[in-house]
This record gives sequence, C-alpha cells and structure tokens, in this order.
Amino acid sequence: MADPRISHIELDEATIIWRNADIEQERRIAIFDLIEENTFKPLRAFEAGHTGPYRLKLSVDDGRLVLAIANDAGTALETIILGLGRFRRPIREYFAICDSYYQAIRKATASEIETIDMARRGIHNDAADTLLERLEGKIDTDFPTARRLFTLICVLHIRG
Repeated sequence: MADPRISHIELDEATIIWRNADIEQERRIAIFDLIEENTFKPLRAFEAGHTGPYRLKLSVDDGRLVLAIANDAGTALETIILGLGRFRRPIREYFAICDSYYQAIRKATASEIETIDMARRGIHNDAADTLLERLEGKIDTDFPTARRLFTLICVLHIRG
C-alpha cells in the first residue's frame, strides 16, 4: 500500500553553523509538524516502485539544496539538487522579519506583534510557493509540507 510521506527528516548538522534558542524551537516544531502530517512523493522513486514512507536528509552543498531521499529502511533512492538562487532573498527577508518578531514578542504591543507576524507569514507563504514550483516534476507535495521544508531550509542557512 502506498504511503507517500516523510517518516524521518534529518538536517546536515555540518551545514548548520549556529542557531539560537528561538531558531532551535522553530526547527523542532517544523520537524515535529512535518513528521505528523505531510505529503511527499518523489516521482522517480515512486514510479520505480518505492511508494513510501521516505527518509529525507536536507543539506546545502556549494550553494545548492540537496534532498537525499531514502526508503524507510535507509536505502538511498534518489537525490534531488536544487539551486538556491531564487531562495536567497526570501531567506534573507525571513531572517530579518523573524528577528523583528522575536524582539517584538519581548516588548511590543499585541497589535505590533500581529502586524509583524502577518508579514512573516506572507514571506513564508511566498517562499513555500516558490519551493512548490521548484519541486514540480520532481516531488509531489502540498503547501503545508512546503512551508515546513522552507523553515528547515532557513535553518540550514543560519550563520552566527
């Protein structure tokens, strides 16, 4: 029976240079939510009879996002590599707005926090749409999964 979803996700710890408590919390939530509910069907592996669930390892190598996909037993199925050029600006904007959001949580009014959070969600949604476009023809997934994956892509780009 087909089970096209991610059952385990790993971030390349060598790629992650630095993260603070807020970012670590974002990472934990994104991974938890992703494992709980996601749609993920790598088309080549699926067509070859590997119907899921899948293990996914995300890393960045030479400015490219690497999605290493394995079956649930850990046997490598395929690797998808995406250029990150179209994500540089959204990642930068997302970091900036998240920084404002974390500062606002500590001292701003509820309406100020809400305004910043709306902007943060907008950037996040636009980046998820871009990720869906980039994965088209390679991986069938849904918007909530793409949003969570974008969060994890951002974690891979944190520099101290």
